[in-house]
Amino acid sequence: MPRQTYHAKSGEIEASWHHFDAEGRILGRFATEIATILMGKHRPTYTPHVLSGDFVIVTNASKIVMTGNKLDDKSLRRYSGYPGGQNVESYRTVLEKDPCRVVKEAIVRMLPSGRLGRQIESRLKVYAGPDHPHQAQRPQTLEIA
Repeated sequence: MPRQTYHAKSGEIEASWHHFDAEGRILGRFATEIATILMGKHRPTYTPHVLSGDFVIVTNASKIVMTGNKLDDKSLRRYSGYPGGQNVESYRTVLEKDPCRVVKEAIVRMLPSGRLGRQIESRLKVYAGPDHPHQAQRPQTLEIA
């Protein structure tokens, strides 16, 4: 008898909550681990076309680390769609203004684009300080090696 490939249905997967502390973590390495959990690739029941990931809370985004000269050399770009509407800022200025944006952009760009990617993105919660308002969900605090 041939084996059947398991495909999870949208209502079968129950999402759990995870908490990560970004203090002293390298941005890119940290973002890949978070993206993996958001997509659900850490589960044996991973199905690419189903929302199978977990909720992730990231705290201390202001204490994230970037190696080398990336703070000054790399930049975030936004474009409004209008002529002259391109906005370019270095990571250093963005990190001073809104540290959550740096962490969120790094993680979201590792997620799939499209409808499913936007649903996955809504499960990501990023906070600049050590406090978050999601204590009622009882998130598991995880360490990334």
